[in-house]
Amino acid sequence: MSNISTPQASEKEAWSLDQWLRYLEQVHPSNIELGLERVAEVYRNLQLDLSQRTIVTVAGTNGKGTSCALIEQALLMSGQSVAVFSSPHLLDYRERVRVAGAMLTEKAHCQAFLKVEQARGDTALTYFEFGTLAALQLMADSDAKTLLLEVGLGGRLDAVNIVDPTIAVITSIDLDHQDWLGNTKELIAIEKAGIFRANIKAVIGEPHPPTTLVEAALEYQVEPVWQGRDFYFQIDEKGFHWKGVKSHYDNLPIPNIPAQNASTALQVIEILDLQLDNIQMAQVFKLTSLPGRRQIIQYNPTVMLDVAHNPHATRLLAIDIKNMKYKRVIAVVGMLADKDIKATLAPMLSVVTTWHCASLDVPRGAQSSTLVSAVLSSEQKVLDYESVETAYQCALEKAEKEDLVIVFGSFFTVTNVLEMGSLPHNEKV
Repeated sequence: MSNISTPQASEKEAWSLDQWLRYLEQVHPSNIELGLERVAEVYRNLQLDLSQRTIVTVAGTNGKGTSCALIEQALLMSGQSVAVFSSPHLLDYRERVRVAGAMLTEKAHCQAFLKVEQARGDTALTYFEFGTLAALQLMADSDAKTLLLEVGLGGRLDAVNIVDPTIAVITSIDLDHQDWLGNTKELIAIEKAGIFRANIKAVIGEPHPPTTLVEAALEYQVEPVWQGRDFYFQIDEKGFHWKGVKSHYDNLPIPNIPAQNASTALQVIEILDLQLDNIQMAQVFKLTSLPGRRQIIQYNPTVMLDVAHNPHATRLLAIDIKNMKYKRVIAVVGMLADKDIKATLAPMLSVVTTWHCASLDVPRGAQSSTLVSAVLSSEQKVLDYESVETAYQCALEKAEKEDLVIVFGSFFTVTNVLEMGSLPHNEKV
């Protein structure tokens, strides 16, 4: 094939998905003005009609993917057609779009990319903008009546925000991506509130919303529904209990996702009026899981993967691990250098017995020495490695059957372990 940066139109029609993804990476502009004007222009050129769909746009520091997964599973249980757009992916780009609970073919993705390429003309698009438009094309081509759109970053200026939602959701608000969104929760809340539209329901899963979010709800004239005021959950020895604005569920199984996210998703499900009974919802809870989120890939020893990569996520992860009562907790961690590494690892100090710190061999990847420095003052044993693969193998060799090996810190860290597959002595799930 000739130079991929200047291909002929006829060449692109025969491209594989890998060729398209390489092209997206190469045409991704290094310097670009923030704003929705460019992506909105291409969206108009695509002439997609989503006016008859119910659109749920989900923003939040953490919990977007798991909330979407539970809503998706409930819609499937009720026999309704649903499509989901989420990011990033772990192993396969096609993970980003699910229709009727399944990934689409590579050919379908290639056809969607081609349509976006033809519609954009000379308009520059980032990798994520290109992918978002292709996902909307795939959803428009499907028969899905409900579309779940996960915001990539922030909300106000995210490519997903070119579409007006029927329901807006903010799962949580905490510090992450401060260079883009602001250095305080108050500023971050304003960015996430950008998905609001007048006279729509806005489900707020954050139990301690900044005042700026309350003000934004008034300014945008949404109908807010607040976690802890309008809906709430409780967990006891009988299970998970939830009370919403109009409905309630009792004695559900403990969800495979963080409880706060499950509660938020249930309020969206209530607004969608799915009317699932307690038995059906219990089944939804059992079926809901998401790769890289509290994902157990083997037992004896137990290995759990979680993409937790900011302080809010690791605080919740540490609480869950503490409740699991393992003999020892062995951490395998790799992170990106532009994250708040010390603050992210701090909540885990109270639960981790041994640290296996790994360098991430990706752009922006942090060196293991940086991670070691962040936890060295702790009383636990700290080891460093040149790669996640080596760190993980050594952690497994040292782990006993009653231990937990927790792999976390980045999507890249989890992906590296998933790509390794099963090691010889693993008892895989």
